[in-house]
Amino acid sequence: MSRTLAKQWEDYELIDAGNEKKLERWGNVITIRPDRNAYFKSKLSQKDWYNQAHFEFIEHTHHKGEWQNLKNAPLSWEISYNDIIFHLKLTQFKHIGLFPEQQANWEFIAKHIQPQQKFLNLFAYTGASSLIAKSKGANTFHCDSVKQVINWSKKNMELSNLKDIHWVLEDALKFAQREVKRGRTYDGIIMDPPAFGLGAKKERWKIESLFPKLVKTASKLLTSKGFLIINTYSPRLKSKDIEPILNQYFPYKKIEISKLCIKSSTGKTIEYGELSRVY
Repeated sequence: MSRTLAKQWEDYELIDAGNEKKLERWGNVITIRPDRNAYFKSKLSQKDWYNQAHFEFIEHTHHKGEWQNLKNAPLSWEISYNDIIFHLKLTQFKHIGLFPEQQANWEFIAKHIQPQQKFLNLFAYTGASSLIAKSKGANTFHCDSVKQVINWSKKNMELSNLKDIHWVLEDALKFAQREVKRGRTYDGIIMDPPAFGLGAKKERWKIESLFPKLVKTASKLLTSKGFLIINTYSPRLKSKDIEPILNQYFPYKKIEISKLCIKSSTGKTIEYGELSRVY
């Protein structure tokens, strides 16, 4: 399978990766975080890592853990990507507010969205893609079911001197289905659905079973010349499963499926999930 390689930028560097961890620089702050995709041996020594790192996340379970502050560093800070400002902070889920491998999608969005076009970000988290689209003049809708991350997204918008993103606090799939019923369409859609989880009413979410419904809904929302980006991270949903579904609902569009990757400064490549683009 082909690879789509995200680029590092001035305020973000994947310094090294290996031993199921990654060493990253966010502005002037360096973190060590677990990552099972870094199953290979690191290039730098453990001593090299700890000499540099300000924080390390220690996992207690697959979903929770705690940060160790190794150098008495501030617990929140800002970094930039072009003219976009991101507020970063430590969370109990090892994340700090940004998925840097998504840079490949930010670049795609910036290239393909036009001023005044409508853009929809589903499962939008802290809104990097929303901010990119808005910075290009798009009429941007941002949908996530967690109030705290929408508030985080608003802070990023304000820091970036942007305004008027439409905030939607709702289940992403249900909102998209309602938009179909309302007859609304979008010129660009990105969705970053979780691999698994529980819904608001404790219903089980599994991307491999819900993927066809997501694609069908997106096909009804997308304009004829629009683009769709889907990130999927489940080992149970492979390109051979994804491709026929995309072909079914988008028979006349160009479809690209690749592995989303990022390469460290030491030459180690981490592969994330499948990246699907329809345009």
